[in-house]
Amino acid sequence: MFRAISSGVGLARFSTAPSSERLAGKVAVITGAASGMGKETAAEFVRNGAKVILTDIQDDLGRAVAAELGPDASYACCDVTNEEQIAAAVDLAVARHGRLDVLHNHAGVAGRMTLDSVASLDLADFDRTMAANARSAVAGIKHAARVMVPRRSGCIICTARTAGVLGSVNPAYCISKAAVIGAVRALAGELGRHGVRVNAISPHGIATPFGLRGLAELLPEASEEELRRLVESGMSEMGGMVLEVEDIARAALYLASDEATYVNGHNLVVDGGFTVGKLIHTPDPVRSE
Repeated sequence: MFRAISSGVGLARFSTAPSSERLAGKVAVITGAASGMGKETAAEFVRNGAKVILTDIQDDLGRAVAAELGPDASYACCDVTNEEQIAAAVDLAVARHGRLDVLHNHAGVAGRMTLDSVASLDLADFDRTMAANARSAVAGIKHAARVMVPRRSGCIICTARTAGVLGSVNPAYCISKAAVIGAVRALAGELGRHGVRVNAISPHGIATPFGLRGLAELLPEASEEELRRLVESGMSEMGGMVLEVEDIARAALYLASDEATYVNGHNLVVDGGFTVGKLIHTPDPVRSE
């Protein structure tokens, strides 16, 4: 009985397509795709056969990345704090390619990193951070669902963070990313009944320009090299291994592919076990005396 299942129905659920075709025929929109993890995810999707619309507010950079990725990539400006622009990006995919299979809500902001106490929390900054990170994710889910539900097919991925799992020094950012995880859990059940999957990815610290800028605000006297070592070594539990943008892109590729057809409402934490240990090993040059 076991052999019959293994050689028949059991294996039928897994894709046998070459890795270069894991997203063959799929159409994706990725927000915040002009640099960092978003850019690498767009490249990974194109390498795997998808047609990708990159969106960002960095127009020159976004156009350059799309040109670099070739004819299966294009760029559109999208400020994710503006719901109409999110809706327009979704509609562009449908108008240009006839469908939308994947929406990756990746764009976001760090917000103000330094905070003396909760009593000094800047609620204007909090509102901006929530709008760019949490509200935009909900708007993306809403408008992707609008075109995916009638087809009873689709995948929505939202970038959260380990900061939304553990909390850290930036309350507005942590709260916004926890809200992203909450939105995924709140909406995955309803959309799953219509064949649309909603999941989150929670990356840990990566030494992208975005990540280093935030740390530089916290540790203004540290050099860029010291900040990079803090991210790559002090925030790692993997014995010398370094988390790279490619790791996050491959996680997104998995969730977007047919290999994850029964994965819904999940927060895929990519942190090398950091949220288990909850330790930061600060290199000596950065450690305060």
